[in-house]
Amino acid sequence: MKEKEFISEIKKITHSEYIGDDCACLEDLGIVITQDSLVQGVHFSLDYTTAKQLGYKSVMVNLSDIAASGALPQYITVSLSMPSDIDSEFVKDLYKGMQKACCQFSNPIKIVGGDITGADKIFISICAVGSIKDRKISSRKNAKPGYKIIVSGNHGSSAAGLNLLSRKLNTHQNLIKSHLEPAAQIEFSREIAENINQDYAMMDTSDGLMDALSTISNESGVLLEIDFDKIPYDKDIVQLENWQDLVLYGGEDYQIVAAVPQDFDTTATVIGYVKKGLGINLKKGNDISHFERADIEKKLFNHFASEKTL
Repeated sequence: MKEKEFISEIKKITHSEYIGDDCACLEDLGIVITQDSLVQGVHFSLDYTTAKQLGYKSVMVNLSDIAASGALPQYITVSLSMPSDIDSEFVKDLYKGMQKACCQFSNPIKIVGGDITGADKIFISICAVGSIKDRKISSRKNAKPGYKIIVSGNHGSSAAGLNLLSRKLNTHQNLIKSHLEPAAQIEFSREIAENINQDYAMMDTSDGLMDALSTISNESGVLLEIDFDKIPYDKDIVQLENWQDLVLYGGEDYQIVAAVPQDFDTTATVIGYVKKGLGINLKKGNDISHFERADIEKKLFNHFASEKTL
């Protein structure tokens, strides 16, 4: 069973109206809330990441979900589980990395608590809280025919960086940094959420660009027409084998995809449009390929497949 199947079953059992988006929007409290985890051997390896980088990334992963909701990130709590042989210097550096991530933005995020326990490997689980005041919050269900699809930043860089690290190559440091030290797109989110009046769909690319596009398509019940040549990517990525797959399916870029009205004023890159139908029509040069959700699922990272672990 895959992650999305587990989530579907959990939603059926809990009858929760909040499960499904990047964050749960609790309007009565004026907040959104999310939780994400990094597990040693699944999401990271200490062979190539430092404690500071790990702390930094663990925060950014969660802030990205807040950004994808359109909210303003404000607080986090940290649950840390680790083996007994981890020393205090590792923990200090881990939290220095977290603090650095929290102070990257004009509105610094505060670490307000958490928990520390023993385990056989390192687990970092962070709960992040954001404010919805004076912002319009997104939903994956809000893409409508006639909307345009916009994206932030480059795509495929993190997967390319992981490819280099796994082969112990020290080239293209820009790609490696994209994997080890990603940046949540807080400003991109703010410009939309503070200035848009109509409903819109938004999601981060933690599991890849095509995953985000397909999820928005299926949750909204629409067809997305995407032009591959319009998708931004780092020029260095073309030197890697199957680089186009990295752009489309590579995860952990933590960029943002949004479906917004065509008249919404933005300088963001437009990569396509929303039409009636379902799925994704991907244009490459003069060729157009249609993708259903099942086609895309085959290429995505599976957290529960041992052969995919690091």
